[in-house]
Amino acid sequence: MLLTYRALKRRAHAKSLRITTPNGVDESSYVRIGGIDQWISVRGDDRTNPVILEVHGGPGASNLIHVPRTRAWERHFTIVRWDMRGAGKTFAAGGPEAQGEMTLDRLHQDALEVTDHIRARLGVDKVVLLANSFGSVTGLRLARDHPERYSAYVGTDQNIVGGGRDTSAYEALLARLEKAGRKKDLAKMAAMGPDHSAWSAHMWAEYSKTVVTTDPLTYDTMKTVIIRSLWFSPLHTLRDLRTYLKGMTFSEQLGPQATTIDERAEGTVFRLPFFLFQGDSDVLTPPEPARRFYEEVTAPVKDFALIPEAAHFASFRHPDRFLDLLLKKVRPVVTGEPVGR
Repeated sequence: MLLTYRALKRRAHAKSLRITTPNGVDESSYVRIGGIDQWISVRGDDRTNPVILEVHGGPGASNLIHVPRTRAWERHFTIVRWDMRGAGKTFAAGGPEAQGEMTLDRLHQDALEVTDHIRARLGVDKVVLLANSFGSVTGLRLARDHPERYSAYVGTDQNIVGGGRDTSAYEALLARLEKAGRKKDLAKMAAMGPDHSAWSAHMWAEYSKTVVTTDPLTYDTMKTVIIRSLWFSPLHTLRDLRTYLKGMTFSEQLGPQATTIDERAEGTVFRLPFFLFQGDSDVLTPPEPARRFYEEVTAPVKDFALIPEAAHFASFRHPDRFLDLLLKKVRPVVTGEPVGR
């Protein structure tokens, strides 16, 4: 019965994803990036729309599962979804042995190659860079260092890594565990200490999982948005879903590599429009550190917005509200068109 329901939902999703407009685009294939085959999907109702390149989070959490939820975005933008090395269909192509170098520097270089591939393939000078969650660590570096390739930066579930100085999210987790009487988990997290740079990949993953399960809104989002998107994705078989989860576990090794970054030391000057859209109740990447960083940013245009009733994964829990922000704040800046065209 469960599998029958899944089949019906996947069929309905597949129907909703059909692009039939005369100037639409729906392409998916492996492209040789950074010496390995990496999966890139390009979808949109009109090729003349601005192009958005997504840099997904996780690490290892491909955004392809969310295509049905974000179908409306494709009416206003051409969306490029890229499964990074270690993630999704890229991981599935060759397994762990074929992923090559798993470092943030390598992901940065991969992203530049993907960007240039898309610019050439679609015949555009620049693309909007949309980075979410762990992907926003790479996203900030791309936006800071390569404004010649990007028409705007949009960060959501934005990580602001402060060189270990900001421990507010960690302290808030300990407080939630103490209030809930979860003494075993509290002892485990307290023993890890607030210095993320001293954590192993396993410890980093355990911390993230504990944050998710101790906050009701985040946990509900995980169940109703993330897990449902996985289960009903028309682009993934059951085998694909197992591989998807294996890729996330494999990619955990990237987590600790970000802990020593100091975003302020790397720079707060961005030579392109800069936007941050955060869930107002996000406990994994809280809005206040993002807001403080935003206030220090110098950019030609900048804007900050909170998405109400949203924890982490804000853009996927409320894709309609996120699209509204893209249309009202981002698209007019990159196209020169008035709001609401």
